[in-house]
Amino acid sequence: MLEVQDLRKRFGDKVALDGVGFAVRPGEMFGFVGANGAGKTTTMRIVMGVLDADSGEVRLDGTPLTYDARRRFGYMPEERGLYQKMKVAEQVEYFGRLHGLGRAAARDAAGELLERLGLAARRDDAVEVLSLGNQQRVQLAVALVHSPAVLVLDEPFSGLDPIAVDALAEVLKDRCSSGVPVVFSSHQLELVERLCDSVGIIAGGRMVASGAVDELRDTEGRTLLKLVVRGASPGWADGLGEVTTDGDRQVLLVESGDDQEILRSAMRAGEVEHFGRQRPTLAEIFREAVA
Repeated sequence: MLEVQDLRKRFGDKVALDGVGFAVRPGEMFGFVGANGAGKTTTMRIVMGVLDADSGEVRLDGTPLTYDARRRFGYMPEERGLYQKMKVAEQVEYFGRLHGLGRAAARDAAGELLERLGLAARRDDAVEVLSLGNQQRVQLAVALVHSPAVLVLDEPFSGLDPIAVDALAEVLKDRCSSGVPVVFSSHQLELVERLCDSVGIIAGGRMVASGAVDELRDTEGRTLLKLVVRGASPGWADGLGEVTTDGDRQVLLVESGDDQEILRSAMRAGEVEHFGRQRPTLAEIFREAVA
């Protein structure tokens, strides 16, 4: 388990982190979300030992992180750290060797990752001629090549097309299924909601919400009653809630009220095509949490 406990960090007069904490269990994918400047990258740099916290601690399986433990991590920084003149395959193999892999093991691991990430045809190209999206894939391969015990990824999906996103998501799912804790930050909240087991929302250096995605959707936002009614006369739902029109359908969202009485009103007004509770999306929870 990776545990981040009560991290605090100042840069001069600016409070970057104010008691940030969360935990990621083995085989769990944790989405770390927040606006620009909220503290995500600072937290990840402290986890990786790039920055020192003013106070607080990062622990792995109950033990404070050491240099040797961090060498087993896979880290993908937001800013790409690739050698632009080096060929793609050579680069991934080189980083595998830096992490202690033998020459043959590094070559095999690089080849497998380049195949899975759709880069096999570009293995002999210099990084500098690749698109930004393909450079992002190379950066991810570098983070994965040594089969890390923990993955810490800062905006790994940035600049990727949908096909590349799917390929990366499958690789991360595979790592999770083998028991690796995965932490990644992203502004793509629909993607976080789809992939992650749990999520932490940070704003102004403080954690404002955290927990399992389904639990947050049940407890942190409004649960609305949604009705879709075909052929209803205008005005039938006045005073009940927010109504939008989609062709000959009217969509009613109700925050509170007698569910059965609202349903009876809808049945008198037209043909009810949908009646049920609608949980908030992660994007809606995020907006409410950081407001």
